[in-house]
Amino acid sequence: MTTPKEDLHNYLRVGREAILWKLDGLSEYDVRRPLTPTGTNLLGLVKHLALVESGYFGATFGRPFPREEPWMTDETELNIDMYAKADESREHIVGLYKEVWAHSDETIESLPLDAPGTVPWWAEDKRQVTLHRILSHVIAETHRHAGHADIVRELIDGFVGHRQGTDNMATHEESWWVSYREKVEQEARAAGAS
Repeated sequence: MTTPKEDLHNYLRVGREAILWKLDGLSEYDVRRPLTPTGTNLLGLVKHLALVESGYFGATFGRPFPREEPWMTDETELNIDMYAKADESREHIVGLYKEVWAHSDETIESLPLDAPGTVPWWAEDKRQVTLHRILSHVIAETHRHAGHADIVRELIDGFVGHRQGTDNMATHEESWWVSYREKVEQEARAAGAS
């Protein structure tokens, strides 16, 4: 039997691994390629989540992440954490994310769920939090971005799946999916014509 904190921590780990799994087998271009009007891209999601975790499990609990990337300051270009520059290697960003995981895991493992913290960038009346609140918040953010990564990866090469070894997809041939998508399109057009 696991504790509530162990359960929450496991959900965070699953989300983290799902994000990185979506990079597997892709070129440098494809991991950086913006596939939405707002520029969503796979490596940018990893970079963003490194920033998210370093702050929420670092400064919030008086345990700042030991090093700061130039783009982790308030003095940077807007949305710089949502994409990787050409000179920022995949290995560096993924390595940084894993370093942040280790730092975050130390915070999670060393504090009780009711440990108090302060989120300095939140509105003053909402800044006082607990580890439980922040763990829930970061799990939600990580899984939200894992969903973004699912869609971006499918747009790149058709690769789908929930996590490695468990894709959670119906097992059908490609022709079935083509037919299914056409059926969904027809239903959407019919509803739109009403």
